[in-house]
Amino acid sequence: MPKQRVVLTVVPERPYSLALTAERYARFPEIVDRFDGAVYRRFLPVGRRGVLLSVAQGGPPGRAVLEVTLSGAAAGSPAAHRAARRVVEGALGAAQPVRGFYRAFAADAVIGEAIRDFRGLRVAGVPSLWEALVTAILAQQVNLPFAYDIRRELTETFGRRARCDGETFHAFPEPGSFAAETPARLRRFRLSDAKAKAILGLAEAFAGGALVEGEVAALDDEAAIERLTAFRGVGRWTAEIGLLRGLARPDIFPAGDLGVVKYLAQGLLGRRGKAKEDAMRRFAERWIPWRGLALVYGYAELNRRRTESRPRRAPRSPRRVRGSGPQPRD
Repeated sequence: MPKQRVVLTVVPERPYSLALTAERYARFPEIVDRFDGAVYRRFLPVGRRGVLLSVAQGGPPGRAVLEVTLSGAAAGSPAAHRAARRVVEGALGAAQPVRGFYRAFAADAVIGEAIRDFRGLRVAGVPSLWEALVTAILAQQVNLPFAYDIRRELTETFGRRARCDGETFHAFPEPGSFAAETPARLRRFRLSDAKAKAILGLAEAFAGGALVEGEVAALDDEAAIERLTAFRGVGRWTAEIGLLRGLARPDIFPAGDLGVVKYLAQGLLGRRGKAKEDAMRRFAERWIPWRGLALVYGYAELNRRRTESRPRRAPRSPRRVRGSGPQPRD
């Protein structure tokens, strides 16, 4: 990849924390959204050779400034700038205001402490509805590490790639890259027949214009969910995850998620067993119009409590060994 570089300065909606927001990408076998604790990187399939996007933060959350670097032959192109803006403002949540949310729920019994202690956290997502829906389908009825391992395999097989500074970077596959596939062939990636057909159906719909992201984005939440659930393999949960992670809708609350009905209900609300989806949806109404953002803060609080209550093990080497509990589906 050529060394042309363009550096942009972006002032996010403050307070903002790249470290807290992008930490989610480091939890799974992720090769598309890469985060090393300080710098976020993603390969943008723009132009003939693509562009590498890098994002780093300067200053604390209250004075945050993002340094956005584009590297590649097309780094100065309008297409590269549009793609970068979509990632930074949408997927990384830099354009999402939170001060009203903070004021409204600073004293909330469930997420108030998380608002105080995780200032600047946003919903971490992806820059397209297509990618969010496919990722959600992969996660249906399986744990997230397994789902992201399949996502990695699909990306390595069907996505574009480029070398930059001695490393290989991958872009999530475009819908058209699946045109020659069949459900039987796609099952080699450890997919069920239903998931293979759902992914190929969405790929055909996006590539052929039967499903247009801009048209879905223009709909209100319920209308968008209705539109998406008309496609094979897309239930309400998948549609909600698609809107939350792919279109950065801050009020989407996937109440049927395992992280909500089990981990959140038990870990934060004190329930003994799994809650009903309808009950959790009603409970979340107190957070309108920021239910999705509230959920992310709920997960942050839940993960902190688990970490703090996790017993320390006796060291088996000079470095202390710590256990790892199950993670909510955040």
